[in-house]
Amino acid sequence: MTATLSTAQPVRRRWAALGVLVGAVLLLAVDGTVLYLAVPSLTRELAPTATEVLWIGDVYSLALAGLLVTAGNLADRFGRKKVLLIGTAAFGLASALAAFSPTAGVLIIARLLLGVAGATIMPSTLSLIRTLFTDPRERTRAIAIWSAGSGGGIALGPLVGGALLEHYWWGSVFLINVPIVVVFLIAGAFLLPESRDPAPGRFDLLSAGLSMAAIVPLVYAVKHAVEAGIDTPVVVAAVIGVVSGAVFVRRQRRVADPLIAVTLFRNGAFSGAVLASFVAVFALMGLLFFFSQYLQLVRGFSPLRAGLAEMPATLASIVVVAAVGVVVGRLGRGRAVAAALAVAAVGLALVAVAERAPQYWWLGLTLVPVGLGVGLALTLTVDSVLSAVPRDKAGSASAISETAYELGAALGIAILGSVVTLVYRAFLPSSAPAGAHDSLAGALAVLDPASDAATAAREAFTGAMQVTSLAAAAVTAVAALIAWRTIPSGKD
Repeated sequence: MTATLSTAQPVRRRWAALGVLVGAVLLLAVDGTVLYLAVPSLTRELAPTATEVLWIGDVYSLALAGLLVTAGNLADRFGRKKVLLIGTAAFGLASALAAFSPTAGVLIIARLLLGVAGATIMPSTLSLIRTLFTDPRERTRAIAIWSAGSGGGIALGPLVGGALLEHYWWGSVFLINVPIVVVFLIAGAFLLPESRDPAPGRFDLLSAGLSMAAIVPLVYAVKHAVEAGIDTPVVVAAVIGVVSGAVFVRRQRRVADPLIAVTLFRNGAFSGAVLASFVAVFALMGLLFFFSQYLQLVRGFSPLRAGLAEMPATLASIVVVAAVGVVVGRLGRGRAVAAALAVAAVGLALVAVAERAPQYWWLGLTLVPVGLGVGLALTLTVDSVLSAVPRDKAGSASAISETAYELGAALGIAILGSVVTLVYRAFLPSSAPAGAHDSLAGALAVLDPASDAATAAREAFTGAMQVTSLAAAAVTAVAALIAWRTIPSGKD
């Protein structure tokens, strides 16, 4: 009896610790999307430009993507629990700053700090899962729950934001993080185990700088090219990003203690898994950023109703927890990832069709395959990446997976968001007022909502959303083919 109890206790503690880790990733995922519904409100209060609106939306993910490699390495080196708790405390402080930002510029800075803090949290959650769950099947189930928390948080953000915006000012979507952070710090201190790489080697500060120099300029180049065209700053930023990336990869191959084991990418299964994760998030986040605005500004939903309208994607992603074992057992891992991405692609194409449907429920149904496909693809690709390395290097492997996730989110918002803006301007009648060409929110601020000009602006935005949804569907379908060809389908 004593042996049984001593064995059961670690099991209960493992799953309780998983609950804390899922809570952390849920908080970050909610914060990544909770702002979307607040864009119309903060636009009225802070009067940001269209470019500032994009930066407010994606600087959070951009900071995460730029710092994840370094943060994952630091977590392996100094202790994943320690780095996780320090980052969480910083996240709470940055949330308070965002809540009371007096200008769009301050809000962008606060979102940047939130991304910096979040970068220390994300790799630690996955690497601690790799440490806690050594059995492959148990780990896959744990990652499915983690993925459901991440995917659920993406869609739960608009719901939380909608509920808060019904009664409070836009800053409440950030202020709500503070008490949650306090609870997490207390629970994490008691439940989470400490783990680190016993032989981390020397920390390469130059490689850390190069990893940031490779990501940030490239995203800036994409954003600036759409806003101002291809000019000298765009070319310079793109060259800096490409050259820095090439130097970073070259250095990782030569140094004794690389930040990222780039040799892993020679493995087609590993590369395919990272690419599949990137594309799934690219399509989902790029769509969701403007989808909430579409629901409010085109369909006239209140913030809370718009949040509820996105729930089908959340519920579908949660179903993955129960279905992942059956799907992998029948199809094998590679075919399962390919099928998941194909389902998501079909869902995105159906979203484009349903955006002009008079009844919402058609649109709600199309969100189900999107959530189901993205949720399943993320679960299996993350598990593949983590399984490719020893537990001592889990932080670095997690950083690769999370970098793909956050870079996909940042580029999804930057590229697909920019496509929405470009197509909207192309579809908008030339007779529309100057302010209407900046964004739909700007158009409705200067036009009579019942006027023909306002109706034309809504029609232009709807057409832009349809084009962008089809573009996202095409990219996701290509990723499904790549996953099918590169990721092995041996039955688990």
